[in-house]
Amino acid sequence: MNSEMKKQSGFTLIELMIVVAIVAILAAIALPAYQTYTQKARFTEVVSATGPYKTAIEVCIQTNGITALSATDNCNQGTRGVPANITSAAGNVASVTVTDTTNAITATGVAASFGGTAHTYVITPTITAGKVTWAASGSCSTAGVC
Repeated sequence: MNSEMKKQSGFTLIELMIVVAIVAILAAIALPAYQTYTQKARFTEVVSATGPYKTAIEVCIQTNGITALSATDNCNQGTRGVPANITSAAGNVASVTVTDTTNAITATGVAASFGGTAHTYVITPTITAGKVTWAASGSCSTAGVC
């Protein structure tokens, strides 16, 4: 009687190790990109927190006929329909403040939500020919979260 050898099929240990190494490399590349993406998603809450202030300042400028912001002619927080500053953290927003005279709006994120850094988002109004335009700046730009 001939002894028949059965052919075994399956993966060798080295093949499995190669697959695991490839998956580990892909994960190492994808993880930082995913973390930045989630920080950007969280920071949208900080950016949107400036919305009511921005609208109120625009309405204040239009209804009061302000042509240039100054120490005496402005839309400070808590006056002329502009909301008061937010000083206690809520969600991912640590604070929202309106700077006197320039009416720049500064929103700060909760540091724990953004890798230990309290990123800021600053928008500053400029009045040109009765129109309000906003310039954005802040540490969120350099961090790439806004």
